[in-house]
Amino acid sequence: MSAVTTPGGVIPVPFDPELAPVLEYMAASPQPPLSWETLPATRPGLATMFPGPVEAIGGRAVDTEERLIAGPAGAPDIEVTIFRPRGHTAADAALPALVNIHGGGMIIGHRHWESERVIQLVLELGVIAVNVEYRLAPEHPFPAGVEDCYAGVLWTAEHAAEIGADPERIVVMGGSAGGGFSAAVALLARDRGGPALAGQLLLCPMLDNTNTTVASHQYDGIGTWMRDANLLAWRCVLGEELALSTAASPYAAPSRATDLSGLPPAFIEAGAAEMFRDEDVDYATRIWATGGNAELHIWAGGFHGFDMYAPESELARAALDARHSWLRRILQLGGER
Repeated sequence: MSAVTTPGGVIPVPFDPELAPVLEYMAASPQPPLSWETLPATRPGLATMFPGPVEAIGGRAVDTEERLIAGPAGAPDIEVTIFRPRGHTAADAALPALVNIHGGGMIIGHRHWESERVIQLVLELGVIAVNVEYRLAPEHPFPAGVEDCYAGVLWTAEHAAEIGADPERIVVMGGSAGGGFSAAVALLARDRGGPALAGQLLLCPMLDNTNTTVASHQYDGIGTWMRDANLLAWRCVLGEELALSTAASPYAAPSRATDLSGLPPAFIEAGAAEMFRDEDVDYATRIWATGGNAELHIWAGGFHGFDMYAPESELARAALDARHSWLRRILQLGGER
């Protein structure tokens, strides 16, 4: 990418040249920008972009199961999809569990978007994965989405034996909005005396509602997830009064948390060429300041979600290797591959 200046007057970090064809393809097939008016019409098409779990699995050695589980008190039930190594049952040795939360700015998306991500983890690591659905804003503003996600983690811990999982080896994970929800769930579990999570895998997490970092201005009008969409998302989740406010709840925007001590080990990654870069670096830095455990990766030239848009790129392969290494260490998988 040649040097450009965004509407905010700042120069963005260049994108990795290997990723350029993805951005060129997207630029050649522009979609209507997200707005209050276009959001309802945008969702149905996005929900069908990716195959269901059975189609995503194909002939690979993974079993899948759909469940309807209890939602938060007074709220509807929640849909989850469970993935297991083929043939694994509750009578077998308990496996670590990953609770995955999908992205989409908390305003779009579906758990099936990320079937491929969790299928790869089941195959690579021999774990169980639970893909959680949640209510979207603005129809269901904070705290609906995060409470649904927390309910999914609670259910996984409470029903671990039933699904063949080890309740002491549960990692909550997600990308973008799912990463933000995962961080918020870790805060809730700590503050409510909930499940003792083994870790939190935060992939380009959406953490800061204020949109005041340098990176949040560098990707104004360029890249994948951009500043205007992020501003809209926080308005949908928090409402106009709190959308950009430091008074927002940390369970909505984890950057607002004043105490990051006592959290499970965190893996935090982002691209250097995306708007969440600085808030993610700050979150890791603040965990370290408490004496906490965090591993931080900032991938040079990576745009938001580069691993999903360009999974065969050298950058994505390096990122996946780093994640899998961390998960093997956190979940005590040793040399198992």
